[in-house]
Amino acid sequence: MADSGHSIAADLPPINLCGKEHIIQTGCGSVSVTVYGDQQKPPLITYPDLALNHKSCFQGLFISPESASLLLHNFCIYHITPPGHEVGAAPISIDDPVPSVVDLSDQILVVLNYFRLGSVMCMGAMAGAYILTLFSIKYSERVTGLILISPICRAASWNEWFYNKFMSKLLYYCGMCDILKELLIHRYFSKGVCGNLEVPESEMVQTCRKVLEDRDSVNVWRYLQALDSRRPDITKELEALECKTIIFVGDRSPFHDEALNMSKKLGKKCSALVEVHPCGSMVTEEQPHAMLIPLELFLKGFGLYRPCQFNDSPRSPLDSCCIDPKLLYPEHMGLKLRPIKTRLSPLQPRTNKS
Repeated sequence: MADSGHSIAADLPPINLCGKEHIIQTGCGSVSVTVYGDQQKPPLITYPDLALNHKSCFQGLFISPESASLLLHNFCIYHITPPGHEVGAAPISIDDPVPSVVDLSDQILVVLNYFRLGSVMCMGAMAGAYILTLFSIKYSERVTGLILISPICRAASWNEWFYNKFMSKLLYYCGMCDILKELLIHRYFSKGVCGNLEVPESEMVQTCRKVLEDRDSVNVWRYLQALDSRRPDITKELEALECKTIIFVGDRSPFHDEALNMSKKLGKKCSALVEVHPCGSMVTEEQPHAMLIPLELFLKGFGLYRPCQFNDSPRSPLDSCCIDPKLLYPEHMGLKLRPIKTRLSPLQPRTNKS
């Protein structure tokens, strides 16, 4: 964190829910960062999946009162948006070089230095999880912990390669057409919320479909090209990660096997796997409530979590006055929860490196 020994006072000002957007110039183009909260608090950065921004990828998790107590009360949130994915973004010139995933991860370092942040907590979904993991491998001293949603870490399988190539052709020649939107919707969500002849699709999916209609196809194509050309495999390098990691994955996610593989490779370190049933890739939107208790337990392991002190503020998800104690058991949460492995010695404060 910016200051590992930072304590959160009981008389904190109200949470700032009005984000401020910053446009930051980097070596491979500009990047939009929306900041929520008090910048004196420990920083948490987010990075979304393909064709999404922070509102369409993480809003379901952040808008609940319990999340306000857990995340917005304890962190300053820095939502990093992939180039050209901010609301109302103009098309990036087709002649501009397409950034690689390494370039995108290096942009994160520029963002941290711009805000003078030291070590940060990271939250990423799917492609965003890959980029944050790559950043954590390259700049381990700048990452305190990883919160990954349906992450990927290996080279694209033949299925993913074909799927990405097909989407790439559609984006390039047809733009954000109906077929492409359908492919993306099934990338994010389980069939249960996508609807069928008997059950209409959920409001959440309908909202996401409208978001995709407004996304510029060239900008999405560039992000997809970066992801599709990612270097073969970072699995072996995961063993060098020093930060604690928690992985959330829906059992219906196309990246389910990827998440299990990543969890296995991180198993010797401080890591936890939470499988959410039934759910697609975007747990943050489809079942955000399933993330709260595991997240609180995870953050308490860092000594970062502080309960909100205001009488009229949302209480902790673990507060016995707020929930039925039975819900603390994984089978009642709809989860397969594997315990977080903790170090034998207390976590030592880390030296900041700006």
